[in-house]
Amino acid sequence: MASSAVPTRSRKRPEERRAEILEAAASIALDDGLERITLRAVADRLGVRPGLITHYFPAAENLVTEAFERAAVQERERFFPTSGTPIERLAHFLGYIESGASLALARLWLNARHLSRFSPALDVTLREQDALDHARLTALIEDGIESGDFADVDAVAASIRIFIAVDGAGSYVNTTAEVVHPAHRHFARDVAEWTLGLDAGALA
Repeated sequence: MASSAVPTRSRKRPEERRAEILEAAASIALDDGLERITLRAVADRLGVRPGLITHYFPAAENLVTEAFERAAVQERERFFPTSGTPIERLAHFLGYIESGASLALARLWLNARHLSRFSPALDVTLREQDALDHARLTALIEDGIESGDFADVDAVAASIRIFIAVDGAGSYVNTTAEVVHPAHRHFARDVAEWTLGLDAGALA
């Protein structure tokens, strides 16, 4: 008589489990906001006991901070492709924003900027991620200046202006009113074209 085999559950390596927890927390942050990240919410999303989450993140604040960092890093790679001309790469960045694909991230950044007033750890992480975004955009602009695609401008100042335009437009992300006017929808692109000495529509 053949004996039936009892299936065994494979235990995930600590680094795999930790990454899985952070991925779930980042997903909650993008879907519902950083305030919704709790040990129980992450456990429910993964189908595990809250005690497992506590084992890796004894303090909920650390989980919130690292979840924001993970979401920001992942979205940065979607914003900035590594191939194409400087104009194509910048057009992709601005097109990603104008398409609405980055709405969840815009809400997350707005949320994080507010909560960072009360969380020193989140404030440090937010400033680090902000600096990395600026560094990536500044490098792209410097490539465009070197190739002659952009005017010979101050790349750092141009990056600051463009991100202020992105953040300014993003401050309306929670409004229920439909944004339809081109001056609003294309504000970041208009600022980028102006500050880089491009013709109107060059980054469309």
